[in-house]
Amino acid sequence: MNSLPFDSRAAAVALDDLRAATPLVHCLTNQVVANFTANVLLASGAAPAMVVAREEVAEFAALASALLVNVGTLDRTQADAMRLAVFAARRAGTPWVLDPVAVGALSFRRDFCHELLMQSPAAIRGNAAEIRALAGEAGQGRGVDSLDASEQALACAGQLARQYDTLVIVTGATDYLCLDGNVLAISGGDARLQQVTGTGCALSALVAAACSLKERRLDAAAAVCALMKLGGEQAALHSRGPGSFAVALLDALSTIDGAMLHARWPA
Repeated sequence: MNSLPFDSRAAAVALDDLRAATPLVHCLTNQVVANFTANVLLASGAAPAMVVAREEVAEFAALASALLVNVGTLDRTQADAMRLAVFAARRAGTPWVLDPVAVGALSFRRDFCHELLMQSPAAIRGNAAEIRALAGEAGQGRGVDSLDASEQALACAGQLARQYDTLVIVTGATDYLCLDGNVLAISGGDARLQQVTGTGCALSALVAAACSLKERRLDAAAAVCALMKLGGEQAALHSRGPGSFAVALLDALSTIDGAMLHARWPA
């Protein structure tokens, strides 16, 4: 893969444009993180919707700016709703994002994720163990957490990006964004992001919001990855533990703009 520099100027413009657009993100996510995900979207300038009924998801997915499918607490009823939403999103041209939570550990969700991959996701966002498992390689995970560093999944991310013609984001201490044979790396953040349940899942929702910009999805996805990292860095300065960190993270996400993003990663 060709290495691309992180263009923080383009990311800054994309972040400001994303906030101005206020994309409506339809979140089919896991029950553990729904509230936090909604708050992260709101703080970041997007609009969340948690429409989950099988009778409603297809109608709403066609109206939304983007759709998130997160398999963290998958069951058969939710799987049926997710299928309906993804099919409707494809028909309507609504970009959708897959978050393959713990895909390597359990065969039901692994088979389901591979089924959904055939429906042209705009992006896939996962940790190193999840991306490796999705590509058919044995990753090291513990539940929903990865014991692998993000760079260990880089080859698998590139493979998935080529195979499914999509943007693949593997997150960790360094985030890697793979698209069209290119890879972009963004380093930073704070270790306390791993001590609050749902930061990765919420980032996947932000990636869905970013994909609503469609032709600019790489710049916009890079922008929201950088936003979460900078938000974590700022929250670490104003918190005493994971509880206050979560609140400080929401506050930070609500104040970071494009200029602050560019200042943190000057070109």
